[in-house]
Order: sequence, then structure tokens, then C-alpha cells
Amino acid sequence: MFLMIIKGTLLLSTIGPGIAGNIFVFVNYMCIFFWDTKKKSTHLILIHLAFTNIIILFSKVTLKTIEIFGLRNFPDDTGCKTFVYLERVARGLSICTTSLLTVVQATTISPRASVRASFKPASTCRTLSFFLFLWILNSLLSMNLLYYMKNINSLNNSQFGQSGRYCYFLPASQTMKWMFLILMALRDLLFLGLMGWASVYMVLILHKHHKNARYLQKSKVLYHIPPEIRAAHSVLLLMLCFLFFHWADCIISLHLQSLLENKFIKFIIVDISTVGYAIVSPFVLIHRDGRLAECWHFH
Repeated sequence: MFLMIIKGTLLLSTIGPGIAGNIFVFVNYMCIFFWDTKKKSTHLILIHLAFTNIIILFSKVTLKTIEIFGLRNFPDDTGCKTFVYLERVARGLSICTTSLLTVVQATTISPRASVRASFKPASTCRTLSFFLFLWILNSLLSMNLLYYMKNINSLNNSQFGQSGRYCYFLPASQTMKWMFLILMALRDLLFLGLMGWASVYMVLILHKHHKNARYLQKSKVLYHIPPEIRAAHSVLLLMLCFLFFHWADCIISLHLQSLLENKFIKFIIVDISTVGYAIVSPFVLIHRDGRLAECWHFH
């Protein structure tokens, strides 16, 4: 029981600040987007990113709280399907939204005459249409969970693959399993590839900008860093944060999880690594955005 209390305290102390940080970012960027005269598509994307992070963390903390405190009568089949499905969809949306943010920021700092600048989603309606497409895509890629996810109380035995203590993933046919795995892998490769291309392009633009800035400073010309360049630095930092936690989660899930015998250490490393980006990303934004930082310190 004492170990369960430690697990619950650790869970809330890590995921709790992440939920609070994402709610703070979500509310503040909503205010900036609706009250600022210059509506930026990046603000809308950051609102969507914070919203998906909230879904991930809320689903994770709900299922883990149920597991830790042993609430066997909840969730039922519908609850298991809902929480696990939302978490899977939101995790896919996190990859897609971060990739979209990187691409949009790369087109934002592109030279105006560049052909790449034409790909920038300039209007709010166009950005929302991207979000609709991403929601439909990730919802379809997680449809198998709605059929195969069950509550333990609805099963005749417990000889099924485990996906949490009280939510079990029924064994699927090899064809069905590989079909969804391949589709999810293709999605990840596509959006990670776009993210990589946009990141390299931004690094080249920023390197050229840095050379020009040094030349102007040597010439004793007053120089101010444009807000687009500062935003590009923030997006690159956010992208590096995403890649770190994404690949750490992949490596831990594929190799280290089977080697960890201590369940408490497995809880810390495996479960926290899956939501690391959702926890850290709002604080990266708060640190990099001066308006968010001032508001955060005020509160």
C-alpha cells in the first residue's frame, strides 16, 4: 500500500504540472489569438498542440490512477475504449501537429519570393482544415482499439495481452495487427520526414541570418532580431525536445522494458517517458515566449 501511495504521488507530481502548464499555454494562446490584431497560424497550431497534450496527460493520469488505487469497477468497456482510444489519437496528433508547426515556421522565415512560402497556411480556415484532416487520419488509424480494447471484468479469463491493469487489448489477427502497424509507421515516417526537412531548412536560414547579423554588428549598425527568427529558435527547440522523447520512448519500449524486472523502476521509466514531451513542451514555450513567461511569473 505504501508503494502504491508513492506511485500515486510520483504520478501526480510529474503529470500534474504538465496538465497545468498545457492549460496555461492553451488559455493564454487563445487570448492572444482572439485579441491580437495580427492572427498567426502558429498560435493556432500551438493551441492545438496544447489541447492534444492535455488529452494525452488526462487519459494517462486517469488510467494510472485507476490502476494504482485498484478501482476495479471503473472503467467499464466503454471507459477503457474511450481513454485508451483518446490517448492513442492524441499521441498521433502530437506528432502531426509538431510537424505542421515546424513546416509552417520554416515557410514563415522563408524569403517572400521563395516558392516554399506559398505553402504557408495563411488563413485560419486553411489551418483548421489541416486539423480536421489530422483528426480524421489519426482517428481512423486507431479504430482497432474500439473493437479489441476490453475491461478485465468483461473477460472470461486473463490470458490476454495487457494494456494496463484493468484494460486489456484482445489478440488480433496477424493481418489486422500488421496492417495498423504499417499504417502508423507510414504516418510517423511521413511527418517525421517533413519535420526533418523543415528543421534542416530552418537551420540553413538561421545560419545565413546569423552571418548577416554578425556583419551588421561589426559595421556598428543597430540590429534587432526579428520576432520570426526568435520564433524559429523556439520551434527548433520544441522539435528537438519532441525527437528526444519520441526516440527515447521507442528505444525503451522496444529494448529496455523487457530487461527491467523491478516494477517500480519500470513504472518510472516506461510510463513517464511516454508522456515526457507532453509534460515538458509547455514549459519550453513559456520559457521562450516573453509574454507567457511574464504571465506565468505573475500567476
